[in-house]
Amino acid sequence: MTDRELRKQIELDATPEQVWAAIATGPGISAWYVPHEVEPGAGGAVVRRFGSGFDATGTVTAWEPGRRFAYGSAEAPPEGGPDHAYEFLVEGGDGGGTVLRFLQSGFLDGSDRDGEYDSFDTGWDLFFHNLAQYLAHFAGRSVVNVVTIGYATGVNAATAWPVLHRGLGLIAPPAVGDEVTLRPDGPEPITGVVDVAGEEFLGVRSAHGLNRIEAEGDTGCGVSAYHYFFGADIDGAAVTAAWQDWLTGLFPSAAPVAAP
Repeated sequence: MTDRELRKQIELDATPEQVWAAIATGPGISAWYVPHEVEPGAGGAVVRRFGSGFDATGTVTAWEPGRRFAYGSAEAPPEGGPDHAYEFLVEGGDGGGTVLRFLQSGFLDGSDRDGEYDSFDTGWDLFFHNLAQYLAHFAGRSVVNVVTIGYATGVNAATAWPVLHRGLGLIAPPAVGDEVTLRPDGPEPITGVVDVAGEEFLGVRSAHGLNRIEAEGDTGCGVSAYHYFFGADIDGAAVTAAWQDWLTGLFPSAAPVAAP
């Protein structure tokens, strides 16, 4: 382990009560991260479902309703593995709204530590953007999660993105603010505005939810499609299967795998 820490601070246009519900309850966290189950109170269980059958379990280490929520691994990690711990602090903003402070610790100490840290840093930026979008546009609505992930050999992110764009029916990489319609082969089309566009992520906010496509890696590539459908009457299992088939159709080597 190392004493290196990852810190984030996010200003949110929502009440502290709304933010607490979004960061310390299973339905709330599921609306912007991955499907979660949270047992309230110190010692309670935390279950995170990353897709493709990979679940991670944790234990609540701090529980101060409305203010502080923290959890760590439920069991000691394998020798040489990371032992991540997470803490969320909720504070009312001076001019209204809420300030959310986040801390992650327990990073590896070794040759891979920069890559591990940078991957979490980039990933949390996306998820906290999701949180802000959820609170601004979908707060309080129930969510249906669609989480699909695979690992494609023989490609990297730079070569994967043209394949993903074509697979989504896009003739060129879109920019933030563009209105687009995603037309994957199999899943239903999605029309909305691009709210994320970068080297690793493409995000589209539709009238019914948030849709995120990811490609990450230099030697082999993690590819994923995360969707948050709010207040929608959909068959989550069927839609998940359709998006997983879409990924595997684009990248035949990208069989479902556990998230890193």
